[in-house]
Amino acid sequence: MESLQGSMLIAMPSLDDTFFERSVIYICKHNEKGAMGLVINRPVGIDVQNLLEQMELNPAPEVAFNLSSQVVMGGPVSTERGYVLHSPQTGWSNSFQVSDFCMLTSSRDVLASLGSDNSPQDYIVALGYAGWRKDQLEQELTDNTWLTIKATPELLYHIDHDDLWQQATKALGFDIWQLTTQAGHA
Repeated sequence: MESLQGSMLIAMPSLDDTFFERSVIYICKHNEKGAMGLVINRPVGIDVQNLLEQMELNPAPEVAFNLSSQVVMGGPVSTERGYVLHSPQTGWSNSFQVSDFCMLTSSRDVLASLGSDNSPQDYIVALGYAGWRKDQLEQELTDNTWLTIKATPELLYHIDHDDLWQQATKALGFDIWQLTTQAGHA
């Protein structure tokens, strides 16, 4: 199977009553060993400013801006660990290039820059991640658990959390509620 790195997974309506209900996941890595991604539309109820204060990474008040965005629950694995998806920018020691418009890091240097003049233009701060072992994601795709879509900067960074699931499916050209999990019988 072709790598889905840089793509989005959209939860099918059948994933109700699970952690992944109505989730959109940005796939950061996908290879023969498995996959790793971040749920990008599940706010945890804390904004970036509060998280930075808790981590004692307070930006100077005169340079702080745009820190009201919500931290998201990136997934059920390692929820105590933070990740930042951010627009590409040189100079970060541990940022991994995911796509033309996105880098991933778990390093504090990017977090410490948020709210300053050195901050990446676009970013998402997440706690935890979603992971799949070898062939697990491929099986879930075969089982119609997820739809896949090519990620865009607009979908990744600029759609409200509450609207992202529906907007991502509309980008595929249909309304997700038109889908069924029932198999047809002739």
